[in-house]
Amino acid sequence: MFTTPQEAEQAFYEALRQADLALMMRVWADDEEVVCIHPGGMRTIGHNALQSAWQQIFANGPVNIQPIQPMIMTSVMSSTHVLIEQLTVSTAQGSQSAHCYTTNIFHKGRSGWKMVLHHASHAPQEIDLFDLQDRPDTLH
Repeated sequence: MFTTPQEAEQAFYEALRQADLALMMRVWADDEEVVCIHPGGMRTIGHNALQSAWQQIFANGPVNIQPIQPMIMTSVMSSTHVLIEQLTVSTAQGSQSAHCYTTNIFHKGRSGWKMVLHHASHAPQEIDLFDLQDRPDTLH
């Protein structure tokens, strides 16, 4: 049981780093509709489709993603996290990084905080350094 949305989000990224399908599925709400959209991918709806998609991803091994610059908006029963994911891939030439803009939405239910949506899209290759720096909480 995740007692905070941040705890559920930490488990999500830990499941990616460990390629742990069981942990990944514990993060997702099981009493309502769930949606996941990977960069450049199709929209995945429902638990069975979601589990199948993560199983295919984890077949290639762990995914090294570091969440950075979270902006969190929480109410009594939901929490929206808008952040940047830094993906690091090891290649023959060394490690390379890519970035995604990501939205994670969590709902609070009988079994604690659970993810209901993960939507990641490619960030520009030359991500604006302003996006990677700490800045005030105001949006405009």
